Amino acid sequence: MSEILDVQSTLVAFVNDTCFDDLPAELVARAKRHIIDTLGAGLVGATSEVARDVTQFILSEGCLPLATLWGRAEKTSARNAALLNGIASHALELDDTGGCDHSGAVVIPAMMAVLPLCKKPVNGKEFITAVVLGYDVARRVLEACGGYSAHNGTGWHSTSTCGVFGAAAAVAKLLGLNSAQISSALGIAGSLSGGLWAFIHDGSQSKKLHAGRAAEGGVLAALSAQAGITGPAELFEDHWGGFLKTLAPASANQQALVTELGQVWKLMRCSIKPYASCRGTHAAIDATGILLEKMHTVAEDVEQIQVTLSPFLQEMCGDEKISTLAAAQMSIKYAVAARLVYGHAGLDAYGDEQRSDPRLLAAISRVSLLVDPTFSADGEPEVTLITKSGTRSTHKVDIALGAPANPVSDKQLRDKFMSLATRTVSVAQAETLWRDTLMLEDVDDLRNIETLLLRA
Repeated sequence: MSEILDVQSTLVAFVNDTCFDDLPAELVARAKRHIIDTLGAGLVGATSEVARDVTQFILSEGCLPLATLWGRAEKTSARNAALLNGIASHALELDDTGGCDHSGAVVIPAMMAVLPLCKKPVNGKEFITAVVLGYDVARRVLEACGGYSAHNGTGWHSTSTCGVFGAAAAVAKLLGLNSAQISSALGIAGSLSGGLWAFIHDGSQSKKLHAGRAAEGGVLAALSAQAGITGPAELFEDHWGGFLKTLAPASANQQALVTELGQVWKLMRCSIKPYASCRGTHAAIDATGILLEKMHTVAEDVEQIQVTLSPFLQEMCGDEKISTLAAAQMSIKYAVAARLVYGHAGLDAYGDEQRSDPRLLAAISRVSLLVDPTFSADGEPEVTLITKSGTRSTHKVDIALGAPANPVSDKQLRDKFMSLATRTVSVAQAETLWRDTLMLEDVDDLRNIETLLLRA
């Protein structure tokens, strides 16, 4: 047996053998925060144009109703629920980041979708364990591709290409698949992997589909393996057709799949977003707010804002187009201008009316981007604020709000969740969902949580 085949076998054994009691208390607490954050993002995302449009044509196809569609009254098949809830969770750029990249919007919708297919009720401890494993596997596959900058820098969108493995692992765990079936599920997931950054150039909506497609792919992979369909057991082998050989030929690091398994938990590195924009814009938003406060100035007194950033961040978030929601949420200029004009970069700063606000457009014209090739692709941008009186100050936020080392507070998380969830479900439902999810290890049947996601 080759070294790389051993890597896959080791990963499979990890997924198969890990139980709730293996998880540190801090990891459990963090997992619950990411679960409730994803549910909130998915509930409000169900109201988005892209989620509504895809849901309409999927439901028109007809299928056996089983799984809940978050924030809606209808039910659908497990695969379709994973797809649609994944799209909703990522639709408004409110989902967590730092995993595959957007692990919550992939892993959690996939898991919720298969609850009706499990042989027995799934309890909270089982659900948390599978969430943690899904996050772990998804991130490890990305690191095996060389990491975020290397993999996404070549044009692949890791949320989709790597997230499908996390969804497959998590669903396989919930379904109680054996080691051979888990291996097949991961192998099949490799063939279902995909997702390109081509959307970045015209603000198109395909990015929003990626989380849902990865969630759906994970469900399909696990259900196929359960049905006896086999997947390649040498998926990460360095030969023609292998996942790493194909998607990461210049940056592959197979050992990253298994290094410090069960010791370094990848969910612990994930961030919860305080802003409704690409994570690459968040440090600049923070820095702008800090400078405004430090300089005791307001939007009307700002002459110019200069953002110095890496070539990679410029390529990802430097586009001038803001006519669509998708384009605006990827724009660092828009994010900085929104913080300047509206005082925040939350969901309400990205509406149709806000995107055409003359004040916002004027502010964007005063934001300039300076590319510095010495800046690390993984580093944060530097912001310089210049007032009309000529006062100038520069600040760089190395750890943006929401990151593990600078987390949102419990109050901030609750405020975010309630503001999003109550756009589709009642206040009472949202309150119960918040309470029960934050006490998830005491929940005997996740279907009780699932019921709270239905719109009356």
